[in-house]
Amino acid sequence: MSSLWKQVSSLFFFFFLLITACIPYCLAARIIPDNKLGVMDEINNATFKWFNFFKFTDAVPGSNTSGLSEIKEYLHQFGYLVPESGVNFTDEFDAELQSAVATYQRRLGLKVTRQLDSDTVSSMVSPRCKVKDNSPSSIVHVHGTRHYSFFPDMARWVRPNPVILTYAFNPQHTTDQLSSADIRSAFARAFARWAQVIPVQFEESSTFETADVKIGFHSRDHGDGQPFDGPLGVIGHAFSPEDGRLHLDADETWALDFGIVEAANAVDLESVATHEIGHVLGMGHSSVKEAMMYPTLTVRTRKVDLILDDVEGIQTLYGPNPAFKIDSLPKPTQSASYLPVAQWTNVPIKLIATSLAMVLTLSLPKQ
Repeated sequence: MSSLWKQVSSLFFFFFLLITACIPYCLAARIIPDNKLGVMDEINNATFKWFNFFKFTDAVPGSNTSGLSEIKEYLHQFGYLVPESGVNFTDEFDAELQSAVATYQRRLGLKVTRQLDSDTVSSMVSPRCKVKDNSPSSIVHVHGTRHYSFFPDMARWVRPNPVILTYAFNPQHTTDQLSSADIRSAFARAFARWAQVIPVQFEESSTFETADVKIGFHSRDHGDGQPFDGPLGVIGHAFSPEDGRLHLDADETWALDFGIVEAANAVDLESVATHEIGHVLGMGHSSVKEAMMYPTLTVRTRKVDLILDDVEGIQTLYGPNPAFKIDSLPKPTQSASYLPVAQWTNVPIKLIATSLAMVLTLSLPKQ
């Protein structure tokens, strides 16, 4: 009886260590924050239309699933699927949808399965920039694992040296969620990140009409042909040089400090500002998930640092800032709120092996 109890105790100890080792990785794999904030209910109440995409996970090619046309509309919106002239999208998982899904997966650095697997659907439901991912005229450079892109004709700002671009905030289209001082400070930091790596300076102007870069918060259809869609979904967009318009969705819950703003669907303003400024300067989207120019951003996530992919891309357009040192780039980090599900299995092997060895040792009968 004593021997049996010792074996049972050993097994219990092993599983306790195993579960303890897994906890950080399971928490890191969540796509949304802790449910204590009522995440699911709050996001649903935010009329987040893409949230319905989860029901299409693992849909089988050749099947006909009610509402699947919404996925096709999404892929069409971001440049992956073009309907035949005068024909509405159907609910059939046809060859065209398979091809579009594969292109989407390649462009966003996902495993190419041609299926609506969980990672792909999770990416589709993430808040994102409205700029299309793959314009037919875009030029994509591939350097190893780096994939940055540009607008057609590598559009950029052409000014005599030293290049100075002015920016201003639309006094008629702002937000009362954050103070004017906090918004201005967030954008000043965002512009400074790009100025650090290229020979371009940015100065805030008090005159909105004459500024090079015009920043505003807008709701739904706001007259530029690129309507917003309410909370989450599309959170911002900007136009290629030398247009200068940078628009943010006024219906989002904007935040600069998640310790103060507890809303489950809060979006970090500085992260989005830095991304959209990249577009204003001429950058397209990147397929490197850690890059500033990756098209999606998880709620309650702060992602403000440029990585090598962003730097190489923007320096291709403007050249390097002579004062910039490549080793000054921060190491890319990934918030626990948007680690991929695949990392759930990344449990320390040594800990598991040690625990198993201890169990075996304790279980062996003494001679």
